[in-house]
Amino acid sequence: MPRATLRCFAGCPGDFPLTQAIYRCPRCNGLLDVVHDLDALGHTRPDAWRAIFDSRYKRTVWPFGSGVWGKKEWVIPEVPDDAIVSLDEGGTNLFWAERLGRELGMRDLWIKMCGNSHTGSFKDLGMTVLVSVVRWAMRDHGLSVRAIACASTGDTSASLAAYGATAGIPVVVLLPRGKVSTAQLVQPLANGALVLALDTDFDGCMAIVQQLAEAGLVYLANSMNALRLEGQKTVAIEVVQQFDWEVPDWIILPSGNLGNASALYKGFAMLKALGLTFKLPRLVVAQAERANPLVRAVRAGATTVTPMKAEPTVANAIQIGAPVSAPRAMMALAAMNGLAIDATEDEIADAAARADLTGTYCDPHTGVALAALFKLRAQGAIGENERVVVISTASGLKFTEFKVGYHERALAGIESRRANAPVVLPPTLGPVVDAIRARWP
Repeated sequence: MPRATLRCFAGCPGDFPLTQAIYRCPRCNGLLDVVHDLDALGHTRPDAWRAIFDSRYKRTVWPFGSGVWGKKEWVIPEVPDDAIVSLDEGGTNLFWAERLGRELGMRDLWIKMCGNSHTGSFKDLGMTVLVSVVRWAMRDHGLSVRAIACASTGDTSASLAAYGATAGIPVVVLLPRGKVSTAQLVQPLANGALVLALDTDFDGCMAIVQQLAEAGLVYLANSMNALRLEGQKTVAIEVVQQFDWEVPDWIILPSGNLGNASALYKGFAMLKALGLTFKLPRLVVAQAERANPLVRAVRAGATTVTPMKAEPTVANAIQIGAPVSAPRAMMALAAMNGLAIDATEDEIADAAARADLTGTYCDPHTGVALAALFKLRAQGAIGENERVVVISTASGLKFTEFKVGYHERALAGIESRRANAPVVLPPTLGPVVDAIRARWP
């Protein structure tokens, strides 16, 4: 059976079992990475892997119908099937944005709708792996866990709470008070998590949850934990699978803590290393201008990301100034000939509204990625015949306050040029007819 292990991202010697509660290298305090036995995986031919993955995709045989666990050998091969905690994550719509693409002079624009998941975000892809490994480690390897904990801007907490409740494992979430949407807040409350609302931002919550993990009080579930990335990398594999095993030219990703950039690179790199594909797409990491430490580093020609004080942004889930996975993301950008682009608040809101008018219902973070796309297309960096995939990380239904505020022209600093407020009329036929004719003379 193929095996996977934890190893220092910076190259320090030594391996650690996946079932150990360890998040950083004990030698250099750097990040860890899940490393797979590619030689063992390479004993299966590329066409056989394609056939295996296609035969499982969206089927009902446990646990392979999941978009993550259908690639189990490439994710966590050793976890027993009966330890897996799955909510049928993955297998999400690769939406052909034909009308929006036509407006942009593009023929091949797609939006990967990762928010079409159990808790409404891509976080489910990583959380199924992390909670499954914790359950396996508790049951078979003597791991003692009081609770699994995370700092969150909303989506991570919702996902962890749902998977923890499914597994019967206690969950603690630390949220920045007043900085998450109502929909995001109510999810962990409903699933029974201990929700701690702190008077700080995400970075402040992250500092505290790391201290709790270091003290052994909780098991850490943030994307510092390399297990999360193993599930999230399946987005890359699934996109290629949905294109009949062809690699797109561009991937555009909104990012805050930067783990997803590394995860996508891992997925595309694994496909190439095992001979299923022959190239990597170009990666665009998109950030809000008010929380853009990676963009600043790239513009400065720096090799490391310097933390900043993130300012409030409508893309609140990526309002992160000290991204934990910055070293991973820098490596991903270099390997994928990538770009880092930011967007103003008005650009974010306008991009989401523009896409909505062609049939989507975008969360503000997808608006960040779309704003980056619009800029690159206007500059001619992306050609009309290139295949582009924008990663939509969450459901727009989780951000009702943002949507309502936009259409009521109530968002500070945002023009809302595409606002579409309700027209209030008396209950008589004439004014209704007049309103219809006024809209479409």
